[in-house]
Amino acid sequence: MFLQLVAAVFLFFVFRGLAKRAAGGQVVTGRWWNFWESIVLYMRDEVVRPTIGEGHHHDGHEHHQEQKVGHPADKYLPFVLSCFFYVLICNLLGALPWLGSATGELNVTIALAFTTFCAVILYGSREQGAIRFWLSLAPTMELPFFLKIILVPMIWVIELAGFLIKHAVLAIRLFANIMAGHTVIAVFLGFIAMYADSGMWAIIMPSSVLAQVLVGLLELFVAFLQAYVFAFLATLFIGAAVNPH
Repeated sequence: MFLQLVAAVFLFFVFRGLAKRAAGGQVVTGRWWNFWESIVLYMRDEVVRPTIGEGHHHDGHEHHQEQKVGHPADKYLPFVLSCFFYVLICNLLGALPWLGSATGELNVTIALAFTTFCAVILYGSREQGAIRFWLSLAPTMELPFFLKIILVPMIWVIELAGFLIKHAVLAIRLFANIMAGHTVIAVFLGFIAMYADSGMWAIIMPSSVLAQVLVGLLELFVAFLQAYVFAFLATLFIGAAVNPH
């Protein structure tokens, strides 16, 4: 819980500062602020906008008007960015001595996945209507009436199960990847204590430290990768909910 609070407070101050510098269309200057801005723009231009698309509920005039103020998918950007940066900072805290990754705890990743699950339902229901959103889980099929009343409910139940499972997997994937890295590092460092009274200690100790450093570097990559995967899948789920066809 403490590490999650650290991540939340850190991100609050970072993006409060970035928002002030970008207010009114100002050009953001400074390497620190450009670093964060570049990630935001990448997530917006390469993940959220292409994945969610422009929707299909706008005529030409309305679409032209919306382009003046931003892309239609930008209204989902705050949630996706919150997922990405929160998971990223929680992951990276595990690289600091005496700290750990909050995302290496299953309860945390379940809460994150549940938040995404609720957001997908909210956005989908807001775009399509609550009843239509749930009905859209089953694809439209041109079938004879008697065949349709048998197959459509079966397919709907299968799609509902898939809808629930893919959000559960979202939690397990993040937890497993972060937890696995910490476990491997602990095993390598455990070899040092295991062979402390052995003649092999002089070989095991530097080998274990080197292995720990290499795995630690891999964990830094995994920290960014898993944050990106979580945010990308959240975007994919939102896109499927608001654009069922």
